[in-house]
Amino acid sequence: MSLIVHKYGGTSMGSTERIKNVAKRVAKWHDAGHQIVVVPSAMSGETNRLLGLAKEITTSPDPRELDMLASTGEQASVALLAIALQAIGKQAVSYTGWQVPIVTDNAYTKARIQSIDDVRVRKDLDAGRIVIITGFQGIDGEGNITTLGRGGSDTSAVAVAAALKAAECLIYTDVDGVYTTDPRVVSEARRLKTVTFEEMLEMASLGSKVLQIRSVEFAGNYQMPTRVLSSLTDPLMPLEEEASSGTLISFEEESDMEQATITGIAFSRDEAKITVMGVPDRPGIAYQILGPVADANIEVDMIIQNQSVAGVADFTFTVPRGDYDKAMKLVDGEIKTKLGAGGIEGDAKVSKVSVVGVGMRSHVGIASQMFRTLSEEGINILMISTSEIKISVLIDEKYTELAVRALHKGFGLEKG
Repeated sequence: MSLIVHKYGGTSMGSTERIKNVAKRVAKWHDAGHQIVVVPSAMSGETNRLLGLAKEITTSPDPRELDMLASTGEQASVALLAIALQAIGKQAVSYTGWQVPIVTDNAYTKARIQSIDDVRVRKDLDAGRIVIITGFQGIDGEGNITTLGRGGSDTSAVAVAAALKAAECLIYTDVDGVYTTDPRVVSEARRLKTVTFEEMLEMASLGSKVLQIRSVEFAGNYQMPTRVLSSLTDPLMPLEEEASSGTLISFEEESDMEQATITGIAFSRDEAKITVMGVPDRPGIAYQILGPVADANIEVDMIIQNQSVAGVADFTFTVPRGDYDKAMKLVDGEIKTKLGAGGIEGDAKVSKVSVVGVGMRSHVGIASQMFRTLSEEGINILMISTSEIKISVLIDEKYTELAVRALHKGFGLEKG
């Protein structure tokens, strides 16, 4: 049989009873003859609890020590799961990221995986053991523990699957797949049987919380078949049924994919808009504004520079809402002074709504339909960005759910 990687989120590992259910599910796959590697998250709420303790001591804890602290949540999870598997007669062994090792760079709290040594893991698999590896963490070149950022266990799982050349990576979570949009906003949202890697990458980057974007990037780069499915089903359900459930991230567009113009509606409330007014319209101005922002490790998304009038222009860009105050302080200080800008405006009460679909490549009129739908609901568009398979608009946050519902209905996504 094949090598399969399982990943379980914090909700799936949220109590000892749920950990026992995870153990039963893993054992079922192992009993069927598969080699199994499991990558669990910390128990639900544990990472927040640990980071909260640090913030009680100081508002600016050292990033290295934060990684040392946060990594202990997953260490507890892997040990508990190994114990649960051993209790039902399975040989299981747990490892931290640094024991494998999973080598990363030294960007504490946002580290990126550089390499994974598979020798130790393969030796255990060949001996019939189930291997359990901490998600979310690794070790840098100097031996320091690092973490990959929130949601990093998804990335760990896909990276481990790629390194081991697994047949499939199964991401078990508290939802049963990827939907056309958030079912909590649109009750008619449908679960997708398959979604292309490109669509999933766009949806993850545009606000879909089902998978972390870096995990989707890994899946695409290494062509790793990845399935999102629920861990809240009966752990002893027939394996054949479970193996075909959820949503499969595919790497081949289905022959009838052209018929599905739009696959889903993604949205993010984690947005803020900054406008630098009256900047000189000359070569290099965008770099002079965004260079210092990038140096401050702040991600920039949508960008607009309006037409020059009398040699000056307004330059607008968006950043994650959590970085808004930091970005505003930076722009209002160093950048404004250096450029002699006329002023700075900011708005942290905006959201981004996007339509996504590979069918957009072969269909015209998607943008006009999107804009007409929003216009009919009286929703003003603040910014627009596009790619080959998505159109995103920035709107006032208060209209987010109205926009999502209107677009979901306008593109007929409830019909399948």
